[in-house]
Order: sequence, then structure tokens, then C-alpha cells
Amino acid sequence: MSGVAVITGGAGGLGQAFARMLLNDGWRVVLVDLASALEGLPEQGQTVECVACDLTDEAAVERECGRIVSRHPAIDLVIHNAGVTQIDLFEATTVASQRLVMEINHFGSVRMAAGLLHAVRAAKGAHVAVSSVAGFSPLHKRTAYAASKHAMNGFFLSLAAEEVAHGVSVTVAAPSFVATNPGRYDFGTAGIGRPGAATDGFDEMSPEEAAAVILDGWRKGRRFIPVGRVARLAWLINRLSPRLYDWIMRRKIES
Repeated sequence: MSGVAVITGGAGGLGQAFARMLLNDGWRVVLVDLASALEGLPEQGQTVECVACDLTDEAAVERECGRIVSRHPAIDLVIHNAGVTQIDLFEATTVASQRLVMEINHFGSVRMAAGLLHAVRAAKGAHVAVSSVAGFSPLHKRTAYAASKHAMNGFFLSLAAEEVAHGVSVTVAAPSFVATNPGRYDFGTAGIGRPGAATDGFDEMSPEEAAAVILDGWRKGRRFIPVGRVARLAWLINRLSPRLYDWIMRRKIES
């Protein structure tokens, strides 16, 4: 299977892993990210397009989605991978910083889904949302991040029920810790930064491992994918005993 894939957060470690795997399978890939992130990429081939866009800018997202659709009226796959994390106690954050995380992680995905909705329908394609373990369970020092990922889960799982009538599939993937930016813990104001550089992560997966699990699960038609051993255990334990999950999570992260 091949076609046209749009990947948000396409310049990051996980976005690049998705791109490499799809390109190896003959896909054409559209990478969407901030201009500063795309400038740091090595030279891209003819089957790769780079689109600079700030997903918090509603007008810019609408404009760039329109341009993408004008070139690709039928889009087979959209991977909603763009996101940031925020690592700090709630008392150290601000409402503004909490809103910014939600704007990028949740509403950025909503804007892209809206802008590409009809092109995905035209291809009877798929949306794959990269959420997190924090999307179905609590995660220490990540109130804004968990809230944004819970919102993503609710949005995309509900979208799935609507889009099935158009032949479109929707998959939510929930990785635990993916080492997309190892050794680059340079978070700025209120602990906001690109994910994958957390110093409190454990049993981390490589971007390639995570991307392979997600793409395999999507190809198999899975609606929800806990990505990796930690995510699978977290999903099971949190469903059986939320109190036990909370104790294990705090013990691991705070140690």
C-alpha cells in the first residue's frame, strides 16, 4: 500500500521515523512543522514536501491545508504527530502555559483534521493520532500535557464514529516514553518543550520502534494502540486498578 501521507511534527524524531518508513514503502510524504524545525532537516528528495506552519495559527493552518489539498485532492493518511510537553508541578505553571499546550497538541490536530477532512474522505484514507499514555491515565508533573492528550483521545475516537460512513478509519496510538530528543532537555518557559527529552522517563523506546508499532497497528485496522511494553502494562493496570497504577507511576517517575 502507498499513497500520500501528511505528517505533522514532521521534523521531529518520531515524525522523521514515520517519514522514512513510508518513503521506503513508496509513499509521497508531506512534512508539516515550524519553519525553524524544517530548516534543520537534511536535503529532502522529490517525494518529500516540506510545509512550514504554526498549528496555533488558525488562518495559517487553513491556508496551508488548502495548498496541500490543491496539490493532493485525495490524501491517504494524516499522522497527527505534532506536539509539545510540559513538565512541572501544576502550581508552577500558568493558565497561559496550560492553554498553549492545549492549543498545540489538541487544537492543532483539530485544525489539521478539519482542513484535510474532505481530502481524506476522497481517498477513503485514515487519520492516525499520536496521543500518549497520558491520554488515558494520569502522569506526574504533566497536568497540561495529560489534559491535551485526553482531549485528543476523546476527539479522535468520536471522529472515528462519524467518519466510518465516509470509508475513513481513525486510529489513536498511545506511546509511553519515546526518546525523540535524548540529551536535549532545554525546556523554556513553564517547562514547555518538544517531547522525548524528559529526564524522568523510563524504559524508553526509540522513534523507529514506536513508528513501526504504530504503522503496523494502523495497517491491521486497530482503533487504539498502546505503543510498547510500558504502555500496554499501563493500559491494563489502569483499567484494573487506577490506585495501583497511580502508585507505580509516582514511584517510577519520582525515584
